[in-house]
Amino acid sequence: MAIERAAVTEPEGAIRLPRARVVPLFAPPPTYEAAIERYLTGAGIAKSSARIYRISLTTWGWMLHGEPAPTGPARRGAKPAPFGLAAIDDPALPPVLAELAAARADALDADTVNRELSIARKAIGGWQSQGWIEADPTTGIERRPAPPDRTRALSKPQIAALWALDTSVREKTFWKMLYESAARADEILCLDIEELSPADKRGRVVSKGGATEWIHWQSGTAQLLPRLINGRTRGPLFLTDRKAPARTPTLDTCPTTGHARLSYRRAEEIFEESTRLLANPLANEEDFDGLEGWTWPSAFGRRTRPRRWAGSTTARSPTTRRTARPRRCCWPAPATPPSAPWNATHGPASTPSRRTSPPATPPPAAITREVTRRLVCPVCQLP
Repeated sequence: MAIERAAVTEPEGAIRLPRARVVPLFAPPPTYEAAIERYLTGAGIAKSSARIYRISLTTWGWMLHGEPAPTGPARRGAKPAPFGLAAIDDPALPPVLAELAAARADALDADTVNRELSIARKAIGGWQSQGWIEADPTTGIERRPAPPDRTRALSKPQIAALWALDTSVREKTFWKMLYESAARADEILCLDIEELSPADKRGRVVSKGGATEWIHWQSGTAQLLPRLINGRTRGPLFLTDRKAPARTPTLDTCPTTGHARLSYRRAEEIFEESTRLLANPLANEEDFDGLEGWTWPSAFGRRTRPRRWAGSTTARSPTTRRTARPRRCCWPAPATPPSAPWNATHGPASTPSRRTSPPATPPPAAITREVTRRLVCPVCQLP
């Protein structure tokens, strides 16, 4: 990338100081879809996040082309018409884009809208740094407020009802692994059979940010995994119910069955449809199509429960009183040196000099009181 200076003339005729203009060292991609692939490859985005980035940028491709993005089942597999990346610099695009983004924000939840907006701005910033475009049409679009809902964590009876559902082995294993490991859904969906260690009840995943780490599960997942794998030795762990299309990458295709890797969106749709009656216990089966079920990121995902709470009955609320061992504010307390016994009035006594005689040995009762004072925190008064 090179930078050249360009003089800009003001409307009154005055010449403003030169500003920097980015000159691309490489030719820009021919289409918007090619620009997405160049960005995902050069930005170093983890495999677990690349799928979400690609879906969000494809959705924004409709709006950057001046068309509303499809929603619902019509969105699956749909792609905008090919257009050049230079169309983003059109001066008439920002107001049109603002109206399309506002209409989409009214139809979706704030978390999805904010996530897609952040991904689009990151990609546009990357293209600007390469000198492929100059303008940012998302400048006037604001994020939607998304206050947290702390009542979405499932209770113990709801979890029991979820395990009692008559679903396939794939769904049961996926939900059990989500609940017991408290990992992100995209991390689990990117798991391959080669990355599993069933004897140790753990698997190797790429976390958000590219770090490789282990996730651990319990006996519920360990009992279901052999039935799900069914003798396979390679390929994705969670597969779709049908053959993979011809355009599916090799890494997302099972070499044994030819089925594709289960996608994030399809897994979420299955969970939402399966839990509609559980989320609405007073509804009838005739109203099934108009109901809304649970979403597994809020039900038992990592956003609600950190991994250190994996396997607990419910997600802990910040207002829930802990019944286990209380947190000690300054435990363990620093030990008092033997030469400076504790003085109840003035704190630790000064160290006696060599010429003075050593203090008398206190009786057993006094020793007990000293040990008690030493083990009680002076701030929180906890032993």
